[in-house]
Amino acid sequence: MEKIIVAVGSKRGPKVNAVTEALTSIRNTLTREIDFEILGVEVPSGVRHTPLSREDLMTGARQRAEALVRMARTENKPWKYFVGLEGGIDVIPGADVMPNLDVIPDVDIVSEAGKRWVFLENWAYVTDGTSLGAFGQSGAILLPDSLAKTVVDDGVELSEAIDEFAGMHNIRDREGAWGILTHGLINRQEAFRVAVINAFAPFFNRDVHSAASRSVSQ
Repeated sequence: MEKIIVAVGSKRGPKVNAVTEALTSIRNTLTREIDFEILGVEVPSGVRHTPLSREDLMTGARQRAEALVRMARTENKPWKYFVGLEGGIDVIPGADVMPNLDVIPDVDIVSEAGKRWVFLENWAYVTDGTSLGAFGQSGAILLPDSLAKTVVDDGVELSEAIDEFAGMHNIRDREGAWGILTHGLINRQEAFRVAVINAFAPFFNRDVHSAASRSVSQ
């Protein structure tokens, strides 16, 4: 059986476990037997503790993976894949989102013109240490206005803000903000798991992604 070591740029349980679950699902789709060994390693993201834009989220995930690549080369580590994970906020300022009154006529509409939309997102970046790398995202959930104000306007870290918001402690190492906001239907680990599968897709589903790339370039 082939053994592949996958380095993850964090030692936090929800992140490491998310990669483990994702690769277990991926392994079941492969035609050859592989034993994935998941190794958590603390590396910096290079972005603020709670990213406040999609660009920062993607940059943080990628920089964690790239830090692992540099470490592997310097210390001659036998790591095959490198995974960076980043969770945080995507702020969409002043987006005008109005319903189509032709579809839903005769209803009272509360105008949301100019409303700021603040979403919680999880991102993953996977590379094999070469030029091949890919991003994956979890999806997004809207933050309540009061929680968004605390994080975005007051500058409180999301991990502290969600503890205060929910009246609990150390939520990020358990269900995370995802769990609080979805009443447990989706937790932080699950959100990262989806992001990891999406980021690994060009690696384990190469035929489809290669074919798509060829069709675009033709």
